[in-house]
Amino acid sequence: MNQFHRLLLAPAIFGVVLPALAAPDTAFANEISSLNGREAINDYMEQQEIDELKAWRSRNQVTSVNQFSEVRPTDWAYQALTNLVEKYGCVAGYPNGTYKGGQAMTRYEAAALLNACLDRVTEVTDELQRLMDEFKKELAVLKGRVDGLEAKVGTLEAQQFSTTTKLKGEVNFILGGVPDYNSDTRVGTPPVTVGRQDRTTFNYDLRLNLDTSFTGKDLLRTRLRSGNFTAFNPFNAGDSLFKLDKASSTNAGASGVGGIDTLSIDRLYYQFPVGKQFTLTAGALVRNTEILAFIPTAYRSQLIDFFAVAGTPGVYNKVTGQGFGAVWKQKVAKGQGFWNASLNFIAQDGEISNEGIFDSDGSLNTTAQFGYKGTNWGAAVAYRNGTFGTRTINANGTANKSLVGSQDSNSFSIAGYWQPVETGIMPSISVGYGFTDISGSGSPAAASSWADDSQSWYVALQWDDAFAKGNSAGIALGQNPSAGTGIDDPLSIELFYKYQVTDNISITPGLFYITNSSNQVNDKDLWGGVIQTQFRF
Repeated sequence: MNQFHRLLLAPAIFGVVLPALAAPDTAFANEISSLNGREAINDYMEQQEIDELKAWRSRNQVTSVNQFSEVRPTDWAYQALTNLVEKYGCVAGYPNGTYKGGQAMTRYEAAALLNACLDRVTEVTDELQRLMDEFKKELAVLKGRVDGLEAKVGTLEAQQFSTTTKLKGEVNFILGGVPDYNSDTRVGTPPVTVGRQDRTTFNYDLRLNLDTSFTGKDLLRTRLRSGNFTAFNPFNAGDSLFKLDKASSTNAGASGVGGIDTLSIDRLYYQFPVGKQFTLTAGALVRNTEILAFIPTAYRSQLIDFFAVAGTPGVYNKVTGQGFGAVWKQKVAKGQGFWNASLNFIAQDGEISNEGIFDSDGSLNTTAQFGYKGTNWGAAVAYRNGTFGTRTINANGTANKSLVGSQDSNSFSIAGYWQPVETGIMPSISVGYGFTDISGSGSPAAASSWADDSQSWYVALQWDDAFAKGNSAGIALGQNPSAGTGIDDPLSIELFYKYQVTDNISITPGLFYITNSSNQVNDKDLWGGVIQTQFRF
């Protein structure tokens, strides 16, 4: 027993021992008298001192720092004292419930406190050792399993083609048809006369994204695509108002008929941040609508292409080619609205050596957009300039032809949307208006291919969580771009309901009705429908 313990316990010992010696008839006197020799008496007294010290610690030990009446959370050593009391239980107070933290401490008192804490740490260490000994076999088995997993992970990392590439896929099965749809004679070898295409077809569209990141913030995207929609299918034909967003053709046959479906690369670009507000994109296969801060619409049927681009295909013409782009987003707190601006340049035929990426014959498209995206609404104005060879998608009649000769186009759009904060009976509302001005002229030999001015608009409503969480329903009405002799303004209507079977599978039935289409037969209005099943992984 150390000297300081003896000093601490001296008053207590004398208070107990002296009265006991004065009353030899007590139990203590009996115990003393039964001992033989000075050494035995000293051992007995030392054990009594230890018992008294333990009793003193038990009476004065606190379990919470709040038991000290004068200790406050603002005290500079409050946290340290809390740890000593609650984690190690080695701090005792005075009988009056105080700690007296401002009182000077002797070296003896410091030694006593340190010894008490070391005793507690030793107890904890011994307990851990006992547990480790008890579960020694189980820990050995667990270590062996961890070692095995590390070896397998090492093998996997050595064999995989990249540690940073993720595969994301999307497959769409589309069953549908358009009664009374008319398609004229198409160029082929030999020429193919198609006529009416009013049969029900079953097609697919496959997209595989290989997304690679080298820094965690950049993106190298390689997209593989395959589809068996022919050029004469109303859901893929260039001059059809029924053109779908998920309808591609990689058929190797003449004019897309009778060939073998292939898998081709249709996106290849690199995207990276510059600072905290800018993102730059460059690629040999990139689309202008994918280098924008956002498309100002809340309508997401993923069916007719015209409604997927806010009803303004003159600006958002989804041109794909070689190009560059930049997006600026205002830096704000997460969840807050922000201003944004986008600018991109795409050459449809920039890979052709005799036209080039910066030559006007390379079908150049320059798109700019400025807008604001809030928490539940957004709006943007946009502009696109097109040179020889560019076109406006989903148009009716000659407005769908490519620009020829010295023609160039200037397209403008304004679009926006609003969404309710909580889903319910109130739908989201999306609106848009677009205008395309064609200037210049083509050669007389190509007069039938001249493009003319056109305008378009749309209004769409969508209900999220319709009838069940995750499902959606909507209706859209709009006028496609149209121009040319004898061509009236077409009116398109779309209805859809998206049923979310699982997180990765959805089924979307859709119905369409279109008036004044250049593809109609005997002046009949056209209608059609699809059932689109989508798989995502």
